[in-house]
Amino acid sequence: MTDFNVLPRNPINVRSRSTARRNASLPRPVWRGAWLALFATFALTALPCGNAVAASSASGVINAIGIENEYADVISQIGGKYVHVTAIETDPNTDPHTFEANPKVASQIASADLIVKNGVGYDAWADKIIAAAPNGKRKVIDVQHLLGLPDSTRNPHLWYDPKTMPAVAKAIAANLSALQPAQAEYFQNNAKKFDASLKPWLKEIESFKARYGKTSVAVTEPVGDYMLQAAGTDIATPFSLEAAIMNGTDPSPQDVSTQNKLFTDHKVKVFVYNQQVTDALTQSFLKLARENGIPVVGVYETMPTPGFNYQSWMLAEVTALRKAVAGKTSTETLHAGN
Repeated sequence: MTDFNVLPRNPINVRSRSTARRNASLPRPVWRGAWLALFATFALTALPCGNAVAASSASGVINAIGIENEYADVISQIGGKYVHVTAIETDPNTDPHTFEANPKVASQIASADLIVKNGVGYDAWADKIIAAAPNGKRKVIDVQHLLGLPDSTRNPHLWYDPKTMPAVAKAIAANLSALQPAQAEYFQNNAKKFDASLKPWLKEIESFKARYGKTSVAVTEPVGDYMLQAAGTDIATPFSLEAAIMNGTDPSPQDVSTQNKLFTDHKVKVFVYNQQVTDALTQSFLKLARENGIPVVGVYETMPTPGFNYQSWMLAEVTALRKAVAGKTSTETLHAGN
């Protein structure tokens, strides 16, 4: 049976937009680099001499890390009983862009056989730990590189794109097979089952697009934009405002005015609201949407748990979108079964 561990997050509260630094292209504070170096050093010295010793060397079970819990969930579904999975970023109530590693996290990463990370600067802190703990047998799947995306990619929330996880699942199965060739058929079969399990979500997206394509929506930041685009919606929020909120900078007064008018002039049918990262500005948009009868759909950067796996989470999001457009019903927070 797969042991799907979850590491506790640091007690980081939902961030203040005025102080957070979210874009990977922005310089990170010097102290963060120093701490990462310290954590990486700890990871190396805490493990036996030589390359990092993975759990598989002793137990025959592959030791895998999903930096984001949605990737860890997919590893678990494909690896099954042959994989011990640890998710690093797990708390849907904190800002994943401000995550700070600790020595335990560094040690876990250093000892992993397989690591799946998002890339596009979203989890750049992990790169230094990986580099400081070299292991010739370790497999690292960087989803950005897997998809062939440039560093200039504007939206790092890759898991909302329907094209992402099939490619990730295929890569996971291939890398697990390389680590344990005797179980290759098992991993490949699980990957096929995973692909099949995505069909209800993909069908719901196509159904929405066919019936409600071109629906105008407002957003706070580009968390769910890939899925919204796949569903054929028209995102009316200026991307410059989305990017400013995502990067923790102040949007222009013109963009704020444009966003406010989307609600007061009833130019949008849905407000897609990032429940994971909020501040006074995003809350003012939420208030306007409610006051003007615009249904709200909450989205998350980290998979809500318990009660969801990746595919049920994605299906719940697009189902909430349909309910908002068809029945003017808000789903501000996700719970299994709603």
